[in-house]
Amino acid sequence: MGILDSLENSPELRGMLGQLGAAVLPAVLGEVLGSGSGQGGLSAIVAKLQQGGLGDQVKSWIGTGQNLPITAEQLQQVLGSDTVKQLAARFNIPVDQLSQVLAHQLPAAVDHASPDGKLPHSA
Repeated sequence: MGILDSLENSPELRGMLGQLGAAVLPAVLGEVLGSGSGQGGLSAIVAKLQQGGLGDQVKSWIGTGQNLPITAEQLQQVLGSDTVKQLAARFNIPVDQLSQVLAHQLPAAVDHASPDGKLPHSA
């Protein structure tokens, strides 16, 4: 089971997405994490978040301890509102809801992709 599959099946996520359906999130995360032509992969998004002042949070996700949260506003600020708006438009999701879901799920996605406390080289 891949990282996006595990997120898609998360009961908590299904509750957050409500009528939008959990099937949309793997596609959105794929764009953000670089499975699509989006942000250039997990390493790139991690680097962008670190450069945006979220280094402590990112470090907690990659490490083996508890994941520090980020807010939808922090994520939108680092990714850029244009990027978030484009993703929201592409997947027909309200911008504020997309930002909230990504802020909630991105720490878990990065944590899941780095089980031994470091990012894989292919990320």
